[in-house]
Amino acid sequence: LAGEERKAATQAALDEVLPEAFALVREVSSRTTGLRHYDVQLIGGMTLHAGRIAEMQTGEGKTLVATLPMYLNALTGRTVHLVTVNDYLARRDAKWMGKIYHALGMSVGILQDASRTEHGAKAFIFDPERESSQEDSHNMRLVPRQEAYACNIVYGTNSEFGFDYLRDNM
Repeated sequence: LAGEERKAATQAALDEVLPEAFALVREVSSRTTGLRHYDVQLIGGMTLHAGRIAEMQTGEGKTLVATLPMYLNALTGRTVHLVTVNDYLARRDAKWMGKIYHALGMSVGILQDASRTEHGAKAFIFDPERESSQEDSHNMRLVPRQEAYACNIVYGTNSEFGFDYLRDNM
């Protein structure tokens, strides 16, 4: 029961700092990306943090909404995973929202499909200092997979997280 009590205490602490954390993310987002969360997006972030489903249409800001509960839950010191449907979205969203997380002192890892490379699993860390003439590699530093998993926030697909879990636990 001690684990359940600890989980409840952590949840209560996060709920208490939620308004300040969300306000901070909103302000940092506005300053770093020029995107300011609308009030309805803040409600979406609260819904996700509560473990509920928030349905949003294309173009309503799912990528931006996710920054709110992702940052809040990363404050616990545990890695937070964002699961998306394909490698393109994982990479695009991590790079786009990485500016926000970086300004908040958080590190961002990105997992990419291991089957598409001859050297096995690829992983990156968002690095705003890394310049590249290739758009696909701009602000991305290639790292061992374990280093990406050690970040505060990790973007990837369900298959990448799932296969890594299976590889590590067989």
